[in-house]
Amino acid sequence: CIRDSNLAYRWFCRLGLEDPVPDHSTFSKNRHGRFREADILRHIFETTVHTCMEAGLVEGEGFAVDASVMRADANRQNHVKGDDADDHDWMDGSGGSGPTRPVREYLEALDKQAKPPKEISLSDPASRLTASVGKPAFFGWSTNYLIDVKNAVIMDVAATPTIRNEEVQSTKQMIDRVEERFGLKPKRLMGDTAYGVASILDWMVNDKKIEPHVPLWEKGERTDGTFPRSAFPYDPETDTMACPGGKKLRLYNRNFTKPRSGAHKDGFKRYTALKKDCDACSLKEVCCPGQPHRKVPRSIHEEARDVVRRLRHTPAYLQSRRDRKKVEMLFAHLKRIMRFDRLRLRGPTGVQDEFTLAATVQNLRKLAKLTFQGTQNTQTA
Repeated sequence: CIRDSNLAYRWFCRLGLEDPVPDHSTFSKNRHGRFREADILRHIFETTVHTCMEAGLVEGEGFAVDASVMRADANRQNHVKGDDADDHDWMDGSGGSGPTRPVREYLEALDKQAKPPKEISLSDPASRLTASVGKPAFFGWSTNYLIDVKNAVIMDVAATPTIRNEEVQSTKQMIDRVEERFGLKPKRLMGDTAYGVASILDWMVNDKKIEPHVPLWEKGERTDGTFPRSAFPYDPETDTMACPGGKKLRLYNRNFTKPRSGAHKDGFKRYTALKKDCDACSLKEVCCPGQPHRKVPRSIHEEARDVVRRLRHTPAYLQSRRDRKKVEMLFAHLKRIMRFDRLRLRGPTGVQDEFTLAATVQNLRKLAKLTFQGTQNTQTA
């Protein structure tokens, strides 16, 4: 078996039986040097996408996006507290050679971080501590897939820390890159609730003209029996909201010489009822008990959220909920069939390389399987 494997390796590398085999470290050195400088792994991945497109496996009408957490090559016990990171001597490398590559990449990106995480791994500082329900915490990375739902071909892949906002923001990068490299922009984009935040929906609807087939990230519904946010319809002509008692909620109850937008830093406008109206209202106990008057927040991207509300009962949206499962199946295949459940490389570039190679392999398997099936069907016919 070992001899057959070596012969297959020699045949693939176009080596004769007596030709010397490259040292095992050759690939690693090239990956850190020529491969990364030329972005060759990304080129190989995009070549598989082009081949799938030429074979008719990509439709370009509907894309799905999702992220999956992968365990980093980092020991849970080998860490420092985030507040103590500045005091740690990151310059100590193995053998006195200076900081390792993952540490150098972390230090270069350190200024971009708003605040340090609670715990930082000493071997892979850019990874993030995460945990599943009922399972111990571990340092990990997220692999983000953007797929064409016709045959679940992976159109793009991105590596991000296990931070929800980072995962969601990578969608913009992948959509723009697919449009630039392949000239494809989907009519609909599918995702789970994490992609239903207002800012991303606004980007899809207004900037990219893509139908967002994602569940809304709702926080306005109440469970205490009082009126939810949806009980206050908005009137765009007067820029007011109406309460169940028939009164108006306004951004400001007085006029300003210089008009104000009313938007707060969190991206919401807050419409407020008059105290005298709430005091005289018979519905106050089911509207704002314990408060002098009712305040209702409205997102500055609410129009994009309304688009999702109009779409979510259509047949196309319901079909998208079924199509979205294809990206989850790719992650299951990656971890259970390909046995890729832990990273072997460290740092943002190393992790991106490994995720890109994994996505390339999955596309090649998909290409081989579907083109073979197509050939068989043609011969049968």
